[in-house]
Amino acid sequence: MNQLEQLKQYTTVVADTGDFQSMKAFTPRDATTNPSLILKAVQKEEYRHLLEQAVQQHRGEPTADIIDRLLVSFGLEILKIIPGRVSTETDARLSFDTVGSIAKGRALIALYEAAGVARERILIKIAATWEGIRAAEVLEQEGIHCNMTLLFALPQAVACADAGAQLISPFVGRIYDWYKKSTGQEYSGDNDPGVQSVKRIYTYYRKFGHTTEIMGASFRNTSQILALAGCDLLTISPELLQKLADTEAPIKRTLNSEDAKNAKIDKLVLDEKTFRNLLNDDAMATEKLAEGIRQFCADSVKLEQMIEALR
Repeated sequence: MNQLEQLKQYTTVVADTGDFQSMKAFTPRDATTNPSLILKAVQKEEYRHLLEQAVQQHRGEPTADIIDRLLVSFGLEILKIIPGRVSTETDARLSFDTVGSIAKGRALIALYEAAGVARERILIKIAATWEGIRAAEVLEQEGIHCNMTLLFALPQAVACADAGAQLISPFVGRIYDWYKKSTGQEYSGDNDPGVQSVKRIYTYYRKFGHTTEIMGASFRNTSQILALAGCDLLTISPELLQKLADTEAPIKRTLNSEDAKNAKIDKLVLDEKTFRNLLNDDAMATEKLAEGIRQFCADSVKLEQMIEALR
C-alpha cells in the first residue's frame, strides 16, 4: 500500500489545487482553493473558459462580483468531482473588515445555494485576523461554515475555536520557511517548527475539548505531512500527493487524542487586547500573516486585471 493510501487511514486527505484533473487522480474527500491557486488555474488553457464565461455572462456587474462568480464556478466544478466540501476564499482585502467579510461570506453562499449546492458542502475561507475571527463567529451562527486560513500561532487557533469556527488551516510550510530563513538551518520531521505548531494546536484542542477541525496546510515536503499523520485533515498539493502515491514505505500515526488529553498545558483566555499582544510577541506569526494577506491581495488584483482586459 502506498503512503497516500496509508495516510488516508488516519487523516482526511484534501486536494490543495484548482486543477480538476489532479483531483480526479488522487480522489481526495475535500478541496481547497485560494486567489493564488485560481489565478494559476485560469492561466491554463483548459480552465480559461471559466474566466471568459464569468465575464461574458456578467459583463455589466462590478469586477468584484465577477470574481465571486469565477470562484464559485471553480467550486461548482470541483464539487462534481469530490464527495465532500470545497473551500472558497473571501477577498483578502477584507482581512481587517468584519462587516465586509460577513457580507462576502453571505454573498458566496447565496451564489452556491442559487446553483443548488447546500451550504454544508462549502467552507468560506477567511484570514485568521481578529476581525476575520469575529466575522466567522457571526457566519457560523447562521450555518455558514468557515475555514480560518493564514494561521500561524496558537492564539489564532484558540480564538478561532472559541468563536466556533468549523475548521482552521495552520500553515506548516510558511512557518518552516520563516525559521529556515531566520536561522539558516534545515528542519525535518518532529524538529520542523511548522510541524511542532500544528502538534501544539492539536494537543490544545484535544485537551480542552474543542471541536473545530484542524487541517494542516502549505506543505513543502512529504516529511512534514507524514509527521502529522492523524491530524483531522491535511490539504496537500498535487505534486506532494504524487510523491506519496509513488512511495511504498510504511507510515505510522503520530497524533492521537489520548496523549493530548494527558498533556500539562494551561488554558488560554483571550480578549482582543490579549490576542493582539500575543500575536505581536510572535515575530514569525506577525510577519507571515501580513505577508500572506499581501500576497493574496496582489493575486486578487491580477485576477481583476485579467477580467478588465476581457470586458
